[in-house]
Amino acid sequence: MSNNLVTVAYIAAIVLFILSLGGLSNQETAKRGNLYGIIGMALAIGATAFGAGVTNYGVLLAVIVPGVIIGALLASRVEMTEMPELVAVLHSFVGLAAVLVGIGNYLQAPTDMTPSLVGAEETIHMVEIYVGVFIGAVTFTGSVVAFGKLKAIISSKPLMLPARHLLNIGLLVGTVALGFVFMGAEGTSGLPALLGMCALAGLLGMHLVAAIGGADMPVVISMLNSYSGWAAAAAGFMLSNDLLIVTGALVGSSGAILSIIMCKAMNRSFLSVILGGFGQGASSQSAGSSAPGGTATSATVEDTVELLNEASSVIITPGYGMAVAQAQHAVADITKILRDRGVNVRFGIHPVAGRLPGHMNVLLAEANVPYDVVLEMDEINEDFSETDVVLVIGANDTVNPSALDDPASPIAGMPVLEVWNASNVIVMKRSLSVGYAGVDNPLFYKDNTQMLFGDAKANVSAILAEMQKTAKTPAMAGSR
Repeated sequence: MSNNLVTVAYIAAIVLFILSLGGLSNQETAKRGNLYGIIGMALAIGATAFGAGVTNYGVLLAVIVPGVIIGALLASRVEMTEMPELVAVLHSFVGLAAVLVGIGNYLQAPTDMTPSLVGAEETIHMVEIYVGVFIGAVTFTGSVVAFGKLKAIISSKPLMLPARHLLNIGLLVGTVALGFVFMGAEGTSGLPALLGMCALAGLLGMHLVAAIGGADMPVVISMLNSYSGWAAAAAGFMLSNDLLIVTGALVGSSGAILSIIMCKAMNRSFLSVILGGFGQGASSQSAGSSAPGGTATSATVEDTVELLNEASSVIITPGYGMAVAQAQHAVADITKILRDRGVNVRFGIHPVAGRLPGHMNVLLAEANVPYDVVLEMDEINEDFSETDVVLVIGANDTVNPSALDDPASPIAGMPVLEVWNASNVIVMKRSLSVGYAGVDNPLFYKDNTQMLFGDAKANVSAILAEMQKTAKTPAMAGSR
């Protein structure tokens, strides 16, 4: 394939990637956006594989085929609840690839395809290699630590080392110092400095993510997505590949924008989260915050069904517990029954519900819940006071009133779904234990709250079965 055809294919792939991002911005067009992305990536890979730069197809197939098989198997077997962990692992692969590309590019001898560089061109290329390896190393180790936290291999509690910010500054100073050594070296004699910087950057990535508490992990995932994009762009500069540069910039900028949006939704400082500034409060009860008092009231499936049968308006607020229990399909069936009876049923989605942006939206879409009844927190918060029943399914931190009522709480100032303003609240949860942020929830002890303990899927399925037995006609629902 000629270089002109490769360029045309790359431009087409870039356009498809942009269309993909546009499609993913809306639930109704998300599937089409995914399709655009798949076609664009297939076109990019095909154009690269058949370009003039590839001469040994045996080696190429030996690398690509196992990767395709492994990736397909992992993606087909992963549960939606494990998607955040999968995303973290994929980010680590991108970072590792940038590191290996940078080191390999530095050691590569000049050829007809990659002639020797001199003067300013050589200096710029060395800077590209150094910065690319740095970003890749931070992304790789940070993503590995994020995977460990999400998988519960590593504690979600933040690692609060003494003078941790000075440690980060020291690691950065070390990378800059090694950079001068690397830039002043001749030939490949700068490899020790490059590897030394890679080690320091790896430690920096590990420490930055380890210092962030569990409550801020959704932001970390989106930020690591941004890092992986910039790592890909850096690899593009090293390889003089325009498609990698543009695609990496798209991913990097969109990931950064998403992280900023999520920080605003959590009332977090973007820089503080990334630097681990909120780690200490995110996983343990602060000294000034007292544990909530009172006695939790237990409910039964029959109690819940009775409330639903008498309700004219219902809001369902799902959380990670619904994802773990895979209860979304039964929830969708309950929603259909209630809507058929004339009940106003809607879903309230917190921006960081689950452990990945849009986690709940994807689950509900998978269960064919109508898009028009799935509302964001800002759209539905004012309606709780006019709601008869709220079903909280596996959510905790996102419905915690201490975020608004207790200035000493670790999650103080974080916008939450104000479910306690409804007439009745049913919380489905296995126990009264704290959520991922490690903060007690006073909602459980409020007078209008009842706790339906147990597995979310078992309870939702039991509610569905009971409602099917005690079906009411739409006329009865409308006569209230």
